Amino acid sequence: MFYLVSLQSIFIRKRQEVSRLTSISIIIFSLIISGCQNNNSQTHNQIEKTMTDSTNAKFETAIFGSGCFWCTEAIYERVKGVYSVISGYSGGSVENPAYKEVCEGNTGHAECIKIKFNPEEISYDELLEIFWRTHDPTTLNRQGNDVGTQYRSVIFYVNEEQRKKAEYYKQKLTEEKIWQNPIVTEITKFEKFYPAEDYHQDFYENNPGQGYCAFVITPKVEKFEKIFKDKLK
Repeated sequence: MFYLVSLQSIFIRKRQEVSRLTSISIIIFSLIISGCQNNNSQTHNQIEKTMTDSTNAKFETAIFGSGCFWCTEAIYERVKGVYSVISGYSGGSVENPAYKEVCEGNTGHAECIKIKFNPEEISYDELLEIFWRTHDPTTLNRQGNDVGTQYRSVIFYVNEEQRKKAEYYKQKLTEEKIWQNPIVTEITKFEKFYPAEDYHQDFYENNPGQGYCAFVITPKVEKFEKIFKDKLK
């Protein structure tokens, strides 16, 4: 009997999760269609410059934090229209922080990713949709077993248009009560981004068999690829 009850509970949770993710997409898609959006590291800089010089595209920047940057990086690297994803730190008071310092929770920085994308291929609105659907924005300073202010849910906006869109979608998703608990995602003006150490870059791609990658990131990536088939490279 306990086994049957457990199976029923799992089925109910999965059904609720699918319903919630579907609702997020419907809300954001309908808002886009309705036109409600109103109108360390020289190395990384070289990468971005080379990327820009090799195309005629006018790239834009997006910065998101949604837990461990290994996870977030692995997801956005698969998105069509995204040409560069760099893991790093932002939102704190310490200059050029080291990973160990950030993990101690005393720098104020969040683990995040800096994205360069081509708005002619994918919009900021679509990147926000991926953001909302690939993490839990209701858990304060936590994603799963990763706990600390460095794992907070945060959107760093680089201009006023991004701020308006981020706040608009947050408000609409709150009104629709997609989650049982309140959305705690921080929406903050971008100040400075510090690229993480080289070994953090492309971490999942370079270490797929590592424990955290195999048991935490791989399931997230597989789930993402099923949901966003039309946005994969």
